[in-house]
Amino acid sequence: MSTPQLQQTGFEALAQQTALYPQEQLQTVKTNNNSLLIGLPKEVSLQDNRIALTPEAVTLLVRNGHQVVVETGAGTGSRFSDNQYSEAGAQIVYAPEEAFAADVVLKIEPLTQKEFDLAKRGSTLISALTVPKLDAEYFAALNQKHITGLAFEYIEDKAGRMPIIRAMSEIAGSTVMLIAAEYLSSVNDGRGIILGGVTGVPPTRVVILGGGTVAEYAARTALGLGAEIKIFDKDIYKLQRLRYALGQPVFTSIIDSNTLTEAVERADVVIGAMRSEEGRSPLVVTEEMVSRMRPDTVLIDVSIDQGGNFETSEMTTHRNPIFQKYGVIHYCVPNIASRVAHTASTALSNVFTPFLLQTGTLGGIEEMMFANQWFMKGVYCYKGTLTNASLARQFNMRYKDLSLLMAARM
Repeated sequence: MSTPQLQQTGFEALAQQTALYPQEQLQTVKTNNNSLLIGLPKEVSLQDNRIALTPEAVTLLVRNGHQVVVETGAGTGSRFSDNQYSEAGAQIVYAPEEAFAADVVLKIEPLTQKEFDLAKRGSTLISALTVPKLDAEYFAALNQKHITGLAFEYIEDKAGRMPIIRAMSEIAGSTVMLIAAEYLSSVNDGRGIILGGVTGVPPTRVVILGGGTVAEYAARTALGLGAEIKIFDKDIYKLQRLRYALGQPVFTSIIDSNTLTEAVERADVVIGAMRSEEGRSPLVVTEEMVSRMRPDTVLIDVSIDQGGNFETSEMTTHRNPIFQKYGVIHYCVPNIASRVAHTASTALSNVFTPFLLQTGTLGGIEEMMFANQWFMKGVYCYKGTLTNASLARQFNMRYKDLSLLMAARM
């Protein structure tokens, strides 16, 4: 007896349709004509471990229609994996030239010679501008490729503040006292003293040059440890603001040769944190003053990226962070925030993400510059021309006023 053929039910028929089978699908993102192509190459110079955008920031940018290309390993130093960036919607590439093929390249350090060869003509480079290690040839090479260069430490916000400088200064100020403690210890062949104070032992003497953000956060840390601090600046207003911000009385003084010289000679730690709004940082401590400092005093030059506050300063790296001169320990690493790369990358990303989103909304970098005077201040090269007067004077180069160039677009 033959088995009767089972009739196919309506449900079985529907189940056979491919539309009801589970299928992988790419996340839908918003696209528009103002989409940015952003490249994040891996840093190769000065052992910098930071990256300018976190995976969370990439997610937000991709959802708003932008494309992000990340070179493999670019986030490893900040403890962000390729997988995290891939899941955020970034394209992972395995050659630096693919990241440099983007219209907007976002990195930490200035371009190296090898990276110049990879840079796309007419692209936009957003990076730091560590002037003391650059020369006129660097800017000439940028102009030859018609690269628009933006120094992120020069970019202001709508209130006229420098958000990147503020964020990195907070980190540097909180970190310098930890660095000082390392090199004061016997483990690192220091003087073998504790940073701060204990009962019956005189407190560590800390001198801070500058009344800005680095000074504020360094002073908070030093006071918390019980150190004796003295703060010097040329601007009385900054010193008043600093005393108010710290919420307790501290020794402050306008830079005066006799008072400063005596304080520096007696100090255990001296921190240079005086920056210039443009050009070179002020030289405050002469070589003669350093020669009279006590042996194994720790000198940390936070302003080394602008030339330094100490005549004896020479730029160092995280791999070889210190040198001694006249028996004084010099720590002159320009990217102190890279010691805490995860925190620093998150802080950078918090600043970059909003203005990249705004740039996309306005239609590109040029439109962002044209619409926002505060953003324009970060531009130092534009379409083959140097546009920063201070850099032009320093390197004896011709420049054009960016405001006039932008006005010509009207």
